[in-house]
Amino acid sequence: MNLITQKYTLSRPIAVFFGFLTLLFLSGTLAWAQVGRPAVPGTSSGTTEQVQILNADSLEVSQVPGSATRRLVGHVRLKHKGALMFCDLAIQNASANVVEAYGNVRILQGDTITVKGDTMYYYGNTRSSTLLSRVSLRDTKMTLTTSRLDYDMANGIAHYPSKGRIVDKDNVLTSEEGYYDTRFKQFTFIRNVKLVNPKTTLTADSLLYNSATKMATFQGPTKIVNKDGTLVAREGTYNTVTRVSNFRKRATAYAEKYTLTGDTLDFDNQTELGIAKGNVVLVGKENNTIITGDNGRYNGKAGISRVTGNAVVRSLVSKDTLYMRADTLFSYDTPSGSTEKKPRKLVGQKNVWVYKSDLQSRCDSLVYAVSDSTIYFYKKPIVWSDGYQMEADTLTAKLKNNRINTLLLRGRSFVISQDSLQYFNQIKGRSITASFKNVLDTIRPKPAATARTRTKTARTATAKTTTPPRTTTAVAGPFKVEDKTELNRVVVEGNGQSIYYVVDDKNVFTGMNRVDCSKMTIDFKKGRVGNIRFYGSPDGALTPPKLITDEKKKLDGFRWRVAEKPTKEQVINGAKAVGNKPVATTSLPLPVTTVPAATTAVLKQQLLSTGLNPPLDKSGIKFDANFKPIPSKPGQKK
Repeated sequence: MNLITQKYTLSRPIAVFFGFLTLLFLSGTLAWAQVGRPAVPGTSSGTTEQVQILNADSLEVSQVPGSATRRLVGHVRLKHKGALMFCDLAIQNASANVVEAYGNVRILQGDTITVKGDTMYYYGNTRSSTLLSRVSLRDTKMTLTTSRLDYDMANGIAHYPSKGRIVDKDNVLTSEEGYYDTRFKQFTFIRNVKLVNPKTTLTADSLLYNSATKMATFQGPTKIVNKDGTLVAREGTYNTVTRVSNFRKRATAYAEKYTLTGDTLDFDNQTELGIAKGNVVLVGKENNTIITGDNGRYNGKAGISRVTGNAVVRSLVSKDTLYMRADTLFSYDTPSGSTEKKPRKLVGQKNVWVYKSDLQSRCDSLVYAVSDSTIYFYKKPIVWSDGYQMEADTLTAKLKNNRINTLLLRGRSFVISQDSLQYFNQIKGRSITASFKNVLDTIRPKPAATARTRTKTARTATAKTTTPPRTTTAVAGPFKVEDKTELNRVVVEGNGQSIYYVVDDKNVFTGMNRVDCSKMTIDFKKGRVGNIRFYGSPDGALTPPKLITDEKKKLDGFRWRVAEKPTKEQVINGAKAVGNKPVATTSLPLPVTTVPAATTAVLKQQLLSTGLNPPLDKSGIKFDANFKPIPSKPGQKK
């Protein structure tokens, strides 16, 4: 094989250009083989525009039959389809329209794209290139650096199959692989994606990023961290400038004071405004509160949260939890960035249900002032506690150590309880104040069943003797102390009325007491009526069992609504989920008032024989449950 090598030393770039044309004319239809790399499909020569040589310090042509190469050395400058290429050394195969470039390789495409690298392979027929080692791609918005870059100049698509780093004015992005569309300024990042700017760090499995709009679009697990908190989602968009997020497929925002989760979540970090939809969960970290619902809205700067649609709040204080359901729930907390801690409140609007171990309620609206442990019930409230049903125009519950301590009933107040004999004890007045106290009740478990052991039978030759059975009783388990809330005192003011039923010490029903007065005070001892004091010309009567009629059994406005008392399951899941069946009641302590049998017999005899009412208190004298005056202390005036 004959090898012909011709070397040209050119002082002017134009001479190289004419020499190139001459060589093309002389070579005719010679086939030029690709140099350095195998030819790729679609790179065959035809009418495709050839790469032009604009400059080189020297040109060396090597030619064998069927093959020829050109070697360009020093200040090499090439042009193809409007793109300029620069390097220190270039090897060109004109037949395949392929160029290899080495040393200070640079591509200029238009006025915006600059690509650099140590080595380049350029395929003129497809206008694609591969650059290796210390590669960078720069446009007006960003700079990409990587170890390898496949650049499709025809479509403006750059692909880096190895780790790459993108830097723009605001962000630094890294990933294991990526694509860049130079026409739309759109990046596609794949695997171990990380976006960092002075305010935010974003990590994702895959990410689309537009360097012009600064918008990041992600699919797959994504985490966004900034000074205000952390956002976790699987699909959505994030604006790196405005810091506005739009998440899909279950997203969570974590902040210093709260956590907000929803099937969809739109969040603005600058205004701290978050809107969640679908299975919303809002957790207050400072106050151990969880609010769930269908839709949620959070305003961090105002410190206000709102949840609608199956809205339920769980507020944990000490070892007890308050559950509340409403059409709309609000939570008021200290605004973010505020140095002054504001009182925290929970507000329920429309169709409010409440469940607590010692209190259940229904009302139209409710305010729970957590800071002073006070619950305000509004618009036809009804409360059940310690076996009592309480109604009024407005009702206030004060808690102490997370247990109910005082109930204030104002306007058309009514208290009802049902005793073990199924009679209803009632207290009615313009206002009622009920005080409770915590007691420790010692309970001893029932002993185990009796066990019996028999000895073996001893037999003799003349008679059969059997040892009598020995009986042993299992010892009961250890004592158990139960913390309970009991009614301690009831004070009725204004148009006071009461009905309660009395049994003697043998648990025999003796009659019904009815009293009307301007004020009354009832003290309880161990869950039973103890002392009663009436004021302001009281009018009362003890009616024996035979004379009690249905009309006398109830005060005006009586309604026994225990079937409406919500259970914990109903408050959490809603009435439709668990039904709304009447709640079983336990025996209540209020009505079972034990008095000596002799005293009761005397009172009954007086009533039957004379038809007169029992003695009345017109001066504040203290009476017991059967209107028997309580002896005064020595020296005390009656």
